[in-house]
Amino acid sequence: MTDTPQPVPPLSGVRIIEISSFVAVPLAGMTLAQLGAEVIRVDPVGGAADYHRWPVTAAGDSIYWAGLNKGKRSVAVDMRSEQGQQLVCRLIADAGVLITNAAGRQWHSYEALTAHRPDLIHVEISGRADGGTGVDYTVNAGLGFPLVTGPAGLDVPVNHVLPAWDVACGLYAALAVTTALRHRDGTGQGQRISIPLENVALATAGNLSFLTEVMVNGDDRPRIGNAIYGQYGQQFTSADGAAFMIVALTGRHFRDLAEVTGNAEAVAALARSLGADFADEEQRYRHRDALTGLFTPWFSAHTAEQITATLSGTSILWERYRSFAEAAADPKVTDNPLFSTLDQPRIGSYLAPGLPIAVDGVYPRAVPAPALGDHTAQVLAEALGLGADEIAVLTEAGTVA
Repeated sequence: MTDTPQPVPPLSGVRIIEISSFVAVPLAGMTLAQLGAEVIRVDPVGGAADYHRWPVTAAGDSIYWAGLNKGKRSVAVDMRSEQGQQLVCRLIADAGVLITNAAGRQWHSYEALTAHRPDLIHVEISGRADGGTGVDYTVNAGLGFPLVTGPAGLDVPVNHVLPAWDVACGLYAALAVTTALRHRDGTGQGQRISIPLENVALATAGNLSFLTEVMVNGDDRPRIGNAIYGQYGQQFTSADGAAFMIVALTGRHFRDLAEVTGNAEAVAALARSLGADFADEEQRYRHRDALTGLFTPWFSAHTAEQITATLSGTSILWERYRSFAEAAADPKVTDNPLFSTLDQPRIGSYLAPGLPIAVDGVYPRAVPAPALGDHTAQVLAEALGLGADEIAVLTEAGTVA
């Protein structure tokens, strides 16, 4: 955690207005802020639906909010009032870029806003392409993943805890803004960009062959627990109860696994008896249960420390299963230049990640998240040229906070 000079960020000088809640758009805005843009998150007075979202501190401040809004500026406006809407439209016209998941609101639609800023970049995330609503967990439920997640033989859906489609959608949104900025620089024209969350999930499922496999082969993906489809990968438990994930993607990985567990000859004999070639990843996958039966006794006879020491000297891909608490105390966090100490008002001091992209070997550092409305007066003065008296009138009227 050294004081390394920070490079000039690539989006320096770009101003973006964000109207959002939850994961996808806040992540997009934070990513763009970490790339150097001035991102102004505009929320309703009192906060959007995610301002108090769990996890929270003992005092009730949202750790979640602090995590996804680092480095932004915050403006609080009564967006139900006509005066508040007009104020936000002026901010958007001044910035020239809007990112939002508050879909379907006519007053900040592309058509309405381009009347004030013809070269506007307008990025809107919706739940579904038909205009219907959807969140990560409902989109995922209709896609197939919960039916192949969990132990083999289970006959009920299993949701995973990572909102993967929200994360992917947020990064697509950030990418869309950067490409639209380049387009505008070259042509002088803005763009209207729509990103349905469900389409991000569907595209990913298609690209990774989950959907294509059914279309081409007629086979639905089986539920196989912690094994890896089409490859050899399996969970093992040490003599002292630690769980490890072992992955052998290549022939070299597999040979090392067979040798380190003392099973080289047994694996060769198994291959002969089955008429299998374990140099072939398909064969390793098809006969995974028999192979796991050979490898399990070695893991069961060694402690976690012994397994770690032995595997560290091989090509095998492996990791010990850890809790969030264990990961937070691990050198992968504590000694990682991605993380720096952040003094976050209302939350505390902790190691926070910056942008996970090193530019010239340097990771842009985390910047504290604002409290709701921290920058309202400052932004109205700088962006719209409002004087102190005008801002005081708006504040007294409850139009801003």
